[in-house]
Amino acid sequence: MSMGADTQLPLDTGPARVLVVEDEPRLAALLADYLRAAGHEPECVADGRDVLPAWTARRHDLILLDLMLPGLDGLSVCREIRARSSVPILMLTARADEADRLLGLELGADDYIAKNPFSPREVMARVKAVLRRSRAGTASPVAALEAASPLQVDDAGWRASWQGQALDLTPIEFRLLRTLAGQPGRVYARAQLLELLHDDGRAVTERAVDSHVKNLRRKLEQAGAGADRIRAIYGVGYRFDA
Repeated sequence: MSMGADTQLPLDTGPARVLVVEDEPRLAALLADYLRAAGHEPECVADGRDVLPAWTARRHDLILLDLMLPGLDGLSVCREIRARSSVPILMLTARADEADRLLGLELGADDYIAKNPFSPREVMARVKAVLRRSRAGTASPVAALEAASPLQVDDAGWRASWQGQALDLTPIEFRLLRTLAGQPGRVYARAQLLELLHDDGRAVTERAVDSHVKNLRRKLEQAGAGADRIRAIYGVGYRFDA
């Protein structure tokens, strides 16, 4: 199935498989209709307990995940998926409190979309942006890392490793690491990183950057890179120390 000019994604080899996790039947059907119109292949599940089996069986390219679900809540589902994969996750919820948004990001969600008010067109724009970023690892020029560096970033394969140990990164964490490590010692302001991570013009607080950095630091430390590889510069932003 070919995709229209408005929905064609860089490096796209076909329609994306999207798992829609939503227990409101009319909303799930609406999202599925919009996804089909954009050339994608939606699958809908309504119970949080069904998400992991569905994703394991078909390995969807993206998950639209409602926060309030029967069986298993969205945050728990996100935690389960992130323990196994870096597949992009967009959270849908009527709870727009900043603490909930930050918790979702800390658990590994790539984006957070409030359902009140709900705009299917906005959801499709976010889907397109996240898929574009996750599939366009070669689209942005990045300074090459030295071959002898313990950190290896593979743009084409959308992979990163520390001393040969693979880092299980979300698409946002990968772009964040690629940017910071591409120019070691350079300080990036939070606003710069925010623009890089979310390039579709929506309102996102700079605290979202802090949440992603926190996750990235934890994964680097678990791989043996130490706790201070990414340093916070008070009042400015972050830098990567090689």
